[in-house]
Amino acid sequence: MLKVWIVGSESQVGRAINEILDPLEMEVLNTDKEELDITETDEVLSYGEIHRPDVIINCAAVTDPSLCEEEPELAFRVNALGARNLSIVARKTGAKIVQLSTDDVFDGRKGSAYTEFDDTNPLTVYGQSKRAGENYVKEFTHKHFVVRSNWVYGRDGKNFVNNLLKRAENPGEILIASDQYGSPTSARDLARIILYLIGTNEYGTYHATCKGVCSRFEFAQEILRLAGREAVLKPVPTKESAFSSVRPAYAVLDNFILRIIDVYDMPDWKDSLAEYMKDYRRA
Repeated sequence: MLKVWIVGSESQVGRAINEILDPLEMEVLNTDKEELDITETDEVLSYGEIHRPDVIINCAAVTDPSLCEEEPELAFRVNALGARNLSIVARKTGAKIVQLSTDDVFDGRKGSAYTEFDDTNPLTVYGQSKRAGENYVKEFTHKHFVVRSNWVYGRDGKNFVNNLLKRAENPGEILIASDQYGSPTSARDLARIILYLIGTNEYGTYHATCKGVCSRFEFAQEILRLAGREAVLKPVPTKESAFSSVRPAYAVLDNFILRIIDVYDMPDWKDSLAEYMKDYRRA
């Protein structure tokens, strides 16, 4: 039985992986910051030596761009050094490692979708710390999957979907960025591709987002339509938006590697959102 260590098990993606994995196929080790501090090297190495996982999935991260700008040391400690520590464990034990990353490693100035072969150029502390984490994983291990995604949302998480639905409960105009573009991706669909990849030896860097591209404003319109909510949305530049920190304007990711090796097909973002909203309404 495959022994899988999910680091950051209380995150959106960590929860989604736990929801869809088959417990008859995997022995799961779940840790979050309360159980294990991934920035403490000796603590991480000790845990790894004792439990010797076959796969490490790193879902732990500081993902709030504003917090990263305010506390860059925290961002690099968790997003970079935490990834380094887990990579050392993977190297010592021979484990595969999945490192989750982000479109923020790009500057958004290309004007078209980024492939895995485009050079990174992060402009934010968040993006810089996540790129540093990627580099550590690539430096310390060869059995790695670096999985970049875009506009991820999931249950119980602080994300655009949940924040918008909460805001729509109150009257008043909601200002939404119309100059940011991406491919909304559910945590559950991201979990599905991760579980697929760990069963392969197709190591490397992957872009894994749902198909299609929209603006934040179009995304917000579809969320409210599926939720059956009425609210006044106003398209505005990012700097005036109530929900979007400064992010790359057009950091759309092209699932280039998945497409050319033809092993996995991500769903359309509208279909994925519809699935999520069904669960949201039942909750």
